[in-house]
Amino acid sequence: MNIDLNSDMGEGFGPYQIADDAALMGLVSSANVACGYHAGDPVIMDRTIRLAKDHGVDLGAHVSYPDRMGFGRRRIDMALPELEAHVLYQLGALAGLAARADHKVTHMNPHGALGNLASADPATAEALVRATRSFDPEIAFLVLPGSALDRAALAAGSRTVRLFLADRGYTPDGQLAPRSRQGAVIHDPDAVVSRVLKVIETATVEAIDGTAIDMPVQSILIHSDTAGAVRLAQTLRDAIARAGGTITPLSQDSQRSGSSGQTLFRKD
Repeated sequence: MNIDLNSDMGEGFGPYQIADDAALMGLVSSANVACGYHAGDPVIMDRTIRLAKDHGVDLGAHVSYPDRMGFGRRRIDMALPELEAHVLYQLGALAGLAARADHKVTHMNPHGALGNLASADPATAEALVRATRSFDPEIAFLVLPGSALDRAALAAGSRTVRLFLADRGYTPDGQLAPRSRQGAVIHDPDAVVSRVLKVIETATVEAIDGTAIDMPVQSILIHSDTAGAVRLAQTLRDAIARAGGTITPLSQDSQRSGSSGQTLFRKD
């Protein structure tokens, strides 16, 4: 059973850092790198890309609304062609720096408010897919299972990789719970590990209202800015190994979903 372990990285600015990317990069298999909109800058992006290359970690674009002050967590209303231009701008910046390091952008994962809207709104999802496919049709999409972005990417013939956010609560419809709601962020490391193992073993998770929802996923996300993220990543690696899983970068696992959207984590 191959499992991707990924994290959002490069989320600093100038001399300011909020995570230990160097330590975390040795524990994950894929990295979603901030492209300068909600966080990051050219120097941080360049450094993070090189860390990923050195560790054999897949490189993804963590695209966002242009909202550095709000860390990309505030929705910005804009016409869809304008949104597509912003997505292309970020992809181009990351790919340009990656080319110098002889690395390649393999996937994209929309951040914060943009990711939440793309998961729920078909028009926004389709705009992200159009922009990304016009840049490189081989780029895969990290998606919430059954979300609008999942459906839009599959309909366009792109590869999707279904994602579970280890430290976030879910609503009964499979969307991320707003951070303002109780239970939206899970701080207890033991609870996070328990949730991940349940998802791996049963492809289900408990929503914030206590109901069980389907969660057939292929990749586990650790937020790099979560307190104790490095220790949590090591704990998850160990727990996944004990459960019979092998941490594998997205691009190196030919068994993962293609346009069919099939999943691997359910044990029959």
